[in-house]
Amino acid sequence: MLKRTMSLMLVLILAMTSVVGVASASTTTKETVINLSDTAVTVDGQKASTSSSAAVYTGASIVYYEDGHDSSYGEGTDSDAHSVEEAAKHTVVTITKPGVYRVSGKLSKGQLAIDLGEDAASDPTAVVTLILDGADITSTVAPAVIFYNVYEPYTNTEDTKGIVELSQAGAQVILADGSVNTINGSYVARIYKEGTTKKLHKYDGAFYSKMSMNISGEAKGTGELHITAANEGLDSELHLALNGGKIYIEAQDDGINTNEDGISVTSINGGYLHVNAGLGAEGDGIDSNGYLTINGGTIVTMANDRSPDGGIDADKDITINGGTVLALGTRNDATSSTSKQPFMELSFATTQAKGSIISLKDLAGNELLSHTSEKNFQSVTFSSADLKLNTEYQLYINGVQQQYTGNSFGMMGGGFGGNRPTGDNGQGTPPTGERPTTGEKPEGGFNPNGQNTTDTTVSGEGSTAFKITEAIHSFSGISEAINNSGKTKVTFTVNEGAGIQSVASGKSVVLNGVTASADVPESDIQLTVTDVPSENYSETYLLSELKDDFSKIMPEEDGQYRLTIAVASSNETYTGVSQWQFAIGMLPFTDVKSNDASYNAIKTLYEKGIMIGTSSNQFSPNSPVTRATAITTLGRLLNIEQAQSNAFNDVVKNSWYSGYVGWAVENGLVIGDGKGNFMPNANLTAEQMKAVISRYVELNGLKIAVDELFPNTLTGTMTRADLASLLSKLL
Repeated sequence: MLKRTMSLMLVLILAMTSVVGVASASTTTKETVINLSDTAVTVDGQKASTSSSAAVYTGASIVYYEDGHDSSYGEGTDSDAHSVEEAAKHTVVTITKPGVYRVSGKLSKGQLAIDLGEDAASDPTAVVTLILDGADITSTVAPAVIFYNVYEPYTNTEDTKGIVELSQAGAQVILADGSVNTINGSYVARIYKEGTTKKLHKYDGAFYSKMSMNISGEAKGTGELHITAANEGLDSELHLALNGGKIYIEAQDDGINTNEDGISVTSINGGYLHVNAGLGAEGDGIDSNGYLTINGGTIVTMANDRSPDGGIDADKDITINGGTVLALGTRNDATSSTSKQPFMELSFATTQAKGSIISLKDLAGNELLSHTSEKNFQSVTFSSADLKLNTEYQLYINGVQQQYTGNSFGMMGGGFGGNRPTGDNGQGTPPTGERPTTGEKPEGGFNPNGQNTTDTTVSGEGSTAFKITEAIHSFSGISEAINNSGKTKVTFTVNEGAGIQSVASGKSVVLNGVTASADVPESDIQLTVTDVPSENYSETYLLSELKDDFSKIMPEEDGQYRLTIAVASSNETYTGVSQWQFAIGMLPFTDVKSNDASYNAIKTLYEKGIMIGTSSNQFSPNSPVTRATAITTLGRLLNIEQAQSNAFNDVVKNSWYSGYVGWAVENGLVIGDGKGNFMPNANLTAEQMKAVISRYVELNGLKIAVDELFPNTLTGTMTRADLASLLSKLL
């Protein structure tokens, strides 16, 4: 296997190839040649017209956010506003007719605008193709390039599920082979229609289109587009496709943004894209308010390293079907499992410094990734055609091997997975004793107040084997491999060892203290909270910055979250990571989906403390139920008084389930095998559970139609989901 890296030289070589299927360089229509100049703009060698009826004219007023207005004018602040004098220095070159326009030359203060009229959106012939061939445009008050009105092949209510074809879109841009094009642009804050708060103008990007836009390269794919943005870089109000050429974006806010909520698609099909975004207070590398679909090309994208932003961010699915992708940020949005190309999501326990060298190798030493970071990062998403499923990889930062403590299935290590609560469970002494030999885990305790108190503490052992499968592609708590670091291992506890407790909706998660197993300076202890999977929430602080005010870092909205506490990688003496997963107002289990038939039943029993999980974030709904688990869960639901019994030889006295078995024996609910054995670890069948419920109903004179509890489809070994669905009917 040939060595493949993400070094800049190889990236440029890869980017030499553009894709087909676009309205690209093979234009046969007659071109109109526009030469930009601060002294005289020419069109086909003649001075540009000043008449708005011409196909190309100069002299239109630039749209900008004017200073000197109160809040009735718009949403802008003083920093968004510009003077009349500054705006008047800009030359606006406006294209008003369909056609192919080759643009070169320089406007040091100006704008290239395309406006084919309000009826253009529904006219398939209203297509303008800009061939950028050495264009250099700077605007300090508005976008340097803007498509106002051209043909729009899609509606803003049509959900395409992330798939668009824009070769017929009205906004076509081609990067001429061998050209270098420079766009330095500003933006226009929201301006109201007079007398209302409705939008009249709002253009956030330096290179902007109100309609879907298609950007391609010519045959060789060597044309370059460099965008420097005072706000966002490359924007479309609906869809955007990048197909070829080389695009470099530096933006104060988002590098790329497509902004129709839940609808927009950013589609990357070829070429080379390099985004350094969030150079201001915030900003994602690529931000789609709908879908992000990557089918090809080479993408390196970076976000703000001080705010909770990602190299890739989308409100709907992020799908990677091809190409080479490297996204860095504080947190990247999760990539969809429906992606056709393998991908790896890496969440580091602490911030990695600018200049860090990221390397990913297979066990034969072949290097798939070698990248020197241009800014700080804590999250990396990587995808490549060379990345294979069921293959072990090793990760290095600056030559130091890394390990992880959590993956897509949750966090590693630690006892019962942190499921059994501490303290009195409202029914006497909490169960203690041995685990069943089959590995069946106790279901946790019962809280009479109905509040689940699952402790999700996990300070697991790390693994250096980064292996992606169909189910596992995300790795968290990444830090230096302890065995190779030469440093002393440190673990952390929170809330005086009580861990983090999941809470109901509207309640606050309690975090009031962090304790390290060694004397690590607070300035070297980093706390990070992210949602799981990563979508909306990420907060990171040093312990010294929090000053015991942990509310700064803890979320309030319903969701699943992970707290990671780690020693900063810059500490030369200590290393270590501890993680906790918790939930607010929802199930913490990644294997139970809201559209599952058993979801509501599981949620009900979980919230009442009757059933919890097999680990901190797994419910194992399809796993069989043992006889011990079934009797214990039924006893919890009925809030029975536990009793010890010597009726069975194979029931471990004072174990987590023995008191419930004793209750069942006293009430004639269980018989055993007739040889003095209860068989606690044997799987329970629906028929056996029906017999238990029937005996309970009969002995207590209850009016319950047992047959209605057991549908004809419920036969054979019961699963945990089956048990939850059954018992929820008894509440």
